Amino acid sequence: MERESVMRKRKYPILEFDPSKKAIIEASNFIRKVENWEHGIICFFKDVVEKIAESTGAEKIYEDKGVYGANPFYRMEYRGCPIVFFFPLMGASVSAAFLELAIGLGGRKFIACGSSGVLDRSIPRGGFVVPSAAVRDEGTSYHYREPSREIDVNKKAIKAITTVFESHHESYRTGKVWTTDGLFRETASRIALRKKEGCLAVEMEAAALLAVAQFRR
Repeated sequence: MERESVMRKRKYPILEFDPSKKAIIEASNFIRKVENWEHGIICFFKDVVEKIAESTGAEKIYEDKGVYGANPFYRMEYRGCPIVFFFPLMGASVSAAFLELAIGLGGRKFIACGSSGVLDRSIPRGGFVVPSAAVRDEGTSYHYREPSREIDVNKKAIKAITTVFESHHESYRTGKVWTTDGLFRETASRIALRKKEGCLAVEMEAAALLAVAQFRR
């Protein structure tokens, strides 16, 4: 039985990391595990999710119903491999919650595909950026990992993704990204600092998704 951790008050609440694996609310409290799948796609393009679901006749295995409406999780088969895919809305907190639901449904290996704003103007519109790490300028990741400036991406995952791009002769860039909660607070000075740190792009979910995945590993 896990021993309950004792929280120590710090100057800033965001630094009060609790490593306890058990929370009052868990995805497993209200959803059932779906057998025979482990691979998932987190797709931030709702129209793509809907198009693939329709064209493949994907099975709806779960539907989350919140104040934002119904949001389904679909399962299809690709080359004999069951894959679950879903649209996680936008932002660190809610996308992390949807990843938690997907893990509760039985997922173990995930890849995320979304959009970002480039900080390096040499990256063309529609170009591919493969994150190697994310600067944690949001709040959600601090509930899953002890405080740090950055969170790294698994090197095997990076290799798997870049190998696919290369096999299709697609160009890409690999480097840090900046995860922020402040969509309308990307100031000139903050952007300059992130560029100095080596960030190629700014987005709103990577650090949180990485933290959830590493915590639930």
